[in-house]
Amino acid sequence: MRFSGAAPAVGRRLAPSLRVGPRARVHRLQRAGWQIAQCAVGAGLAWVLARYLLGHPEPFFAPVSAVIALGVAYGARFRRTLEIVIGVAVGVGVADVFVHFAGTGTWQVVLVVATAMSIAVLLDVGNVLVTQAGVQAVIVTTLLPVPEAGLGRWLDAVLGGAVALAVAAVAPGSPLRRPRELAAATLVEVGDLLQSAAASVRAQDRDAATRTLERARETEAGLSALREASAAGMDVVRVSPFRRRHRPRQRELARRLVPLDRAVRNVRVLVRRISAAVRMDDPLPAELLELVDALADAAGTLAEQIAAEGDLDLARDRLLGVAAASGEVPRSTLSGDVVLGQVRSTVIDLLQVAGLSASEAEQQVPQARPHTP
Repeated sequence: MRFSGAAPAVGRRLAPSLRVGPRARVHRLQRAGWQIAQCAVGAGLAWVLARYLLGHPEPFFAPVSAVIALGVAYGARFRRTLEIVIGVAVGVGVADVFVHFAGTGTWQVVLVVATAMSIAVLLDVGNVLVTQAGVQAVIVTTLLPVPEAGLGRWLDAVLGGAVALAVAAVAPGSPLRRPRELAAATLVEVGDLLQSAAASVRAQDRDAATRTLERARETEAGLSALREASAAGMDVVRVSPFRRRHRPRQRELARRLVPLDRAVRNVRVLVRRISAAVRMDDPLPAELLELVDALADAAGTLAEQIAAEGDLDLARDRLLGVAAASGEVPRSTLSGDVVLGQVRSTVIDLLQVAGLSASEAEQQVPQARPHTP
């Protein structure tokens, strides 16, 4: 019974990806194209160097290590390269010892995998690389049981990792653009959510309010991607000698992620409260809805200026206008007060994204007007 219930659940999770259209799939391929190209070039280069520089006739582990290192998320690539070398070395070394003294067979495979993975755990090379140690041990024990080739395989793994580092350092342009693009996309989504929420109140459309709430709940995935991309960009400017001039800009963008994260979370609360107000037929003041629209416009302007790498003066001016206007909106119902509070909090967060300090941003938001009976 447990398995019969699990299968439909898996199907439901896979269904959205199966419904993705051809255009979306092509777009996905275009986004991944840069990383795929690096993996392909790195694998070929690692094979050539191991084959002709080291003189290994079948340098299996060189292209494998390069692909694994270049195939992971860029932010982890430099750290993972060393882990890959350790993981492969542990797996190959343990397997060669077992093959040399005990041969191959069922119990040898069991012991070699257990031993290799245990050593990898003790070395703290990460969960993925613990598995890699086991996989490499299985390959050596079952497919390539040649004890005297152990050092050569280890050198292949080292060479593959070195090639991955070189490729990553020479051609890392995309990871520098990606954080900015994702930050701008996140702000565009913030603006769209605010506009949709306000529109659902005006139309008293419960379905629209629910859809907006569902979209708001999906923003965490975008934030996670943004954090990973920011870490990737920082890895690039720290390691690549060709990109260090971009270090101040990448640091500034990384600093903005904290208030941007808070802004998105505040907008989620705002949208959830608006959805509840629509369901309960709890009216919101027209002035408040206009304020939500103004905040949406300001978020859109901030997105445009971040994407263009321009100055943020216009976005700051619009956010300051929203901040000042928030002090003129009267307090009303519970839902209205919650929405107004979230607007004011979001303005403070976005002002920090636009370059103000936390204290400067807080000073721009006046006291709210007293409650209107």
